[in-house]
Amino acid sequence: MANRDTQTVILSRQTILLVTAVGVGLLTLCYVLGVQVGKQSAALRHPAARGAGEDLQELPASVADQLVALESTGGADAGLQKPVPAKAAAKEPPPVEVRLPPPAKTDLPAAPADQAGGAAARWTLQLISTPDPQEAQRMALRAKAAGFPTATMSEKGLYKVRLATPGPREAMDAISLKLKTRGFKPFAMKVE
Repeated sequence: MANRDTQTVILSRQTILLVTAVGVGLLTLCYVLGVQVGKQSAALRHPAARGAGEDLQELPASVADQLVALESTGGADAGLQKPVPAKAAAKEPPPVEVRLPPPAKTDLPAAPADQAGGAAARWTLQLISTPDPQEAQRMALRAKAAGFPTATMSEKGLYKVRLATPGPREAMDAISLKLKTRGFKPFAMKVE
C-alpha cells in the first residue's frame, strides 16, 4: 500500500476566498428566490385584504371602456372615425334618475357684483366624475351624511356629483378644505 499514487492539491488564499464568495452568492440567490416564491404562493392562498371602505367598484374603468367613452364624446381626435367594437358599444351605463335636493340653507355670502355691473363668477365643487351611476350615488350619500348637499348630473356618459349650491371662489375654497378633512377630493369648477 505504500506504492499508491498520491496527488497533492495546493490551495492558495485567493482560491479559498473565491470559492467562499461564490458559495455565499449562491446561498443568497437561493434565499431571495425562496422568499419571492413564498410571497407568491401566500398571495395565491390568501387574497390581499382590502382597506377600510375600499370597494371593488372603485377600481378604474378598463381601457376599452375609457376609449369608448372618449370616442363617444368626440375626444382629442374628433375628426377621425374609428370603428367601435360591438361588445364595447353595447355596454352603456343604465340611465340614472337625477334628483336635485331642495336648496339648502348655507352660510355662503351673497356673490358680489363685478365692475361691469353683472354678477360675479359662481363656483362649485365637484366631488367625483364616474361612468358608474352607483358609485356616483354612493358619493352623493356620503357627502350628504357629512352635511354637504349635492346634485348629481349626467353629462357625456359620466355621472358627476357636485355641491348643490354654488358660491364665490373664496367660499368654495373654504368648503373644499372642510371636505378634504373629511376624506373627499373636491376640485373647484366655474358654474356657467
